[in-house]
Amino acid sequence: MTTPASRIAIIGAGPIGLAAAAHVLATGGRPIVLERGRASGASVRDWSHVRIFSPWSYNIDPVARRLLLASGWREPHAEDFPTGGELVRHYLEPLSKLPALATHLRFGHEVTAVARRGVDKLKTQGRGERPFTLRVRRQDGAEEEIEADAVIDASGTWTEPSPLGGDGLPAIGEDRLKQRLSYGIPDVLGADRRRYAGKSVAVAGAGHSAIGTLVDLATLAKEEGSGRIRWLIRSANPTRAYGGGDADALPERGALGSQIRLLVEAGQVELVPSFRVEKVDAAGDGLALTSADGRRIDADRVVVATGFRPALSFLSELRLALDPALECPSALAPLIDPNVHSCGTVPPHGADVLGHPEPGFFVVGMKSYGRAPTFLMRTGYEQVRSVVAHIMGDHEAARRVELTLPATGVCSGPAPKAEAAGCCAPSCCDAGAAVEATPSKVLEPAQ
Repeated sequence: MTTPASRIAIIGAGPIGLAAAAHVLATGGRPIVLERGRASGASVRDWSHVRIFSPWSYNIDPVARRLLLASGWREPHAEDFPTGGELVRHYLEPLSKLPALATHLRFGHEVTAVARRGVDKLKTQGRGERPFTLRVRRQDGAEEEIEADAVIDASGTWTEPSPLGGDGLPAIGEDRLKQRLSYGIPDVLGADRRRYAGKSVAVAGAGHSAIGTLVDLATLAKEEGSGRIRWLIRSANPTRAYGGGDADALPERGALGSQIRLLVEAGQVELVPSFRVEKVDAAGDGLALTSADGRRIDADRVVVATGFRPALSFLSELRLALDPALECPSALAPLIDPNVHSCGTVPPHGADVLGHPEPGFFVVGMKSYGRAPTFLMRTGYEQVRSVVAHIMGDHEAARRVELTLPATGVCSGPAPKAEAAGCCAPSCCDAGAAVEATPSKVLEPAQ
């Protein structure tokens, strides 16, 4: 399909996108990295206060590492657990500034559509021989089109948080009042401290991103001497949100579950089960949340930590095979289903399960997992190694598995100051769902 001289467009300059570019260069291809932010790791910078759940040894791509070492780069200690900010400063920025890579990076370039040159989605004959065309909007508002022989989408899910509404849709009034809501992982003990100090706060979500925020809010309330914290979960069974405690296969995750249980039992965090938000209204300077069964909760601040999902609208002219539930490649779904797997039980995988009916197009990284929060950054590096090998015609290398993870996953290692982390992406495993919100927490958010 393609040759070593192929033009390969990579969407996103986060850890996985930059790793993809390094692999393309190493195999003789020409990467074009399109990043809508103004610098590498734009999404990671949003959660710079979060400590990742996995150590440096799992967060550095092997090919990128070789490029950096050749430049005189000083490698971080393998067993340390970096924050998002440290990941940017000590890895992503040095990598993006390497002359061999820097000339291929285009910042402030947002991809708004991807298609095949000269044909729409309906056209079949000769489709695979036509180049891709990527419609790009620059920061000055101007538009341009870029051609490529293959496309790797590593844009992550961080910018697509799931809504507050209990049925997967925005709650009534949510879109209108979105500016009053906080999505993701606020820096409760740092930059956002004044916003939450002494306030009544409701946190919606049962994952570790929610739990980490609740733990920080409890710390803040203790330091400030005031503040009311309520935890809204959709399930009727709160024990599922606590996790496995001391029996958890991931010790830090278990410790975090134990900590939130103690806070709930002590009355420092009020647990509100079976609360599926149906409506959001303004209530003075705060918000009023109404559940499907008519209960109402008023709060000064509301944190929405209900997960992340992939942005698919700009791919509407491509032929995709997506799992109807997870919105990931259909062949990948059985390997990552969060109803069955945690980050430590997802097997390494590559191009064979990441492909789509659109030849030459692949989604990698957190976005490849769709709505599943079980992604590991190290798994993403194995993805791009295999995908790039496939695109460049080395199918034997593409089929080969070069990643071996410990039986319990990388999330099981001890973390300094760790109060645990969730699984994977802003997670114990990477850049959407189970995250913690301060350097005292550990995880890997959605990129």
